[in-house]
Amino acid sequence: MSGRREEILDAALDIADEHGLEAVSMRTLADRVGVTPMALYRHVKDKSALLDGMIGRLLTALLPARTPEEQTWEERLGALGHACREVTRRHPWAAHLLFSRPAVTPDAVRAVDIVYTALIDAGVPESQVPRLERLVSTFVIGFAASEASGRFSPGTLDPRSRRGQLPDEELPGHRRLAPYLDLPVDLTAEFEADLEDIRALIRAAAGRP
Repeated sequence: MSGRREEILDAALDIADEHGLEAVSMRTLADRVGVTPMALYRHVKDKSALLDGMIGRLLTALLPARTPEEQTWEERLGALGHACREVTRRHPWAAHLLFSRPAVTPDAVRAVDIVYTALIDAGVPESQVPRLERLVSTFVIGFAASEASGRFSPGTLDPRSRRGQLPDEELPGHRRLAPYLDLPVDLTAEFEADLEDIRALIRAAAGRP
């Protein structure tokens, strides 16, 4: 990637961080980097290519610093999951972009390949690798998106008041789980537990104990 293209993509990320993804346009971006909109097209051919480039720029943070030989497959998946969560915590708008666009840039494809090779090294049958990659990616991005958007927060009502909006007989599950629903949630511990559940599923798919 040329230095000028990197500068343009970084400026686009800054605009999204400051004003939201909807504020990113070719004209706004041109103003930010001090060129005419036409000059941008030498580096990003259109808005779609710009969004793909922004995804690729974000996903560079997911690429490992160490070679695969230095990490187990479990460590590689864990590191990728934590990196994706951190990216969306720094850029809350990014999860929607990651969900809505395919991985087509070189860095995005490399990130997917990390999951592919980890699953292969785990012993997953190759015919099942694409399906499990989609499961892993959907979980990681979905968790990060939910956390960034505030979906995991209790909202304006405390749990008891929220349940009180409906009769108890309509919420048998809530009534049964009430002692646990009111506990404070440690999202980092939950994320770790979910990652371990994913690893256990992968081991099962690979026929491992």
